[in-house]
Order: sequence, then structure tokens, then C-alpha cells
Amino acid sequence: MSEHVRVERRGGVLAITLDRPERRNAITVAMYAALADAIAGAFEDGETRVISIRGEGQDFAAGNDLADFLAPVDRDEEIPVWRLLRALAECEVPIVAAVHGNCVGIGTTMLLHCDLVIADETARFSMPFVDLALVPEAASSLLLPRLAGRRRAARYLLLCEAFGADEAQAMGLISHCVPQGQLDAKLDELVTTLLAKPPEALRLTQRLLRRGATDEILERMKLESSLFAERLSSAEVKEAISAFFEKRRPNFNDQTA
Repeated sequence: MSEHVRVERRGGVLAITLDRPERRNAITVAMYAALADAIAGAFEDGETRVISIRGEGQDFAAGNDLADFLAPVDRDEEIPVWRLLRALAECEVPIVAAVHGNCVGIGTTMLLHCDLVIADETARFSMPFVDLALVPEAASSLLLPRLAGRRRAARYLLLCEAFGADEAQAMGLISHCVPQGQLDAKLDELVTTLLAKPPEALRLTQRLLRRGATDEILERMKLESSLFAERLSSAEVKEAISAFFEKRRPNFNDQTA
């Protein structure tokens, strides 16, 4: 288990906290592995009835730790981030996420696989994959156009426009919006409400809500992950990440894929 992922089990709840506030909860390989293990194991333990996900500090998640993108990728190996995404797509336990501050990249796309999402008014969502010379993941290229419409999805995925909690609620990315300071209370309220429901009826209903989409989602994830892995070794990605760390504007004019 990663030191930056806190997992607590109590009264039928698997409470997961991203706990790397000094880096705005940027997610490392070790954190992905810990998240994947926790979520994949929740259904198997027979006791977990609700999963909650939140972030410590001023942000929910600042996306992937970019330093990891500089490490070599074995395309034949299922890396932890893909294990996490598959676990989210296949999960048969209701997932409730509570988000605030910056939700960047996978910090936004993972929400597409949660059953309920609460955001406070500070939440700011962005998916800057193209700006990093990458492609979308988490089946967001499939799910976001269905949720928001193709034109709005193009604003978020092609132009990499950020958006706030009101817009996220209007499109259905989040289910609840609360004032700043009320996020944890609302999370506790929803978790308590879910725990009071008949557990088998709740689980079967969650399964029905997802039924028919899982295979398609996994197939899109497979396509995205293949392209994503290819992009990681591209000159464009090297330039984008170098520019980020050097705090300069990237120059893609002389780059080839």
C-alpha cells in the first residue's frame, strides 16, 4: 500500500483518501497500484457496501505525476494506472467521490466511473491531455461525448478548456454541488444514506445502472491505453514535459511523433 493513499475500512465503508497534499495529490505509480488493489478487492471482501474517494489538502488530484511519464513503459505489461481504470469500470460496489480544488486529467476522468460525485464550489476540472501531447484515458473519449455532447467534449479534450462545478453539474459529471466547507459533511450524509438501504437491492441496482456498458468501456480503455503508451515515447511528449518542468512554452514545430 502506498504511503500516499490512505485506506480505512469501517462499518461497511471503504474510505480512500489521496494523501499527498504537498504535491497536490499528483498520482504516482505506487499510488495507482494502491488504488487499484483497494477498489478491486472491495467486492471480493464481501463486507464493503460503499466506497468513498476524497483528496487531502487543497486539491482533489493534480493528475498523473509527470515525472513518471519520463520513465520507460513496457507495453506488454499491465501498468498500475490501467489496473485502476479497469477496477473502476468493473466495480460492483457503489462509489461516491468528494472533490474540491483542482481535478486534473485522471482526477476528472476517474469521476466518470463513480456512481455519485459531490463537488464544492472550489472544484476546477481539466483534461489537458492534448497539451501534454497525449490522448484521453479512462474511456473519456467515449463517455464524455455521451455525457456532455460532442461539441462540448471537444472543448474539454481538444482545446483543453477548464470548467467549474456549475458546468460539471449541468452536464452530469457531478451529482451534487455544495458550498466550500460542506464537502465532508455531504459525503458523510450520502454514505450514511446508502448504508441504510437494503444492501443487496443497492448492489443489484448499481449493477443494472452499469449493465451493458462495461465491455464497450473496457474496449475503449484498451484502445486509449495503446495509443497513450505509444505517445509516451514520442518527441512531442518529451518536449511537452520538458517545457513543463523548465517553465517555458513548448515548441512543437520541430517535433515529430
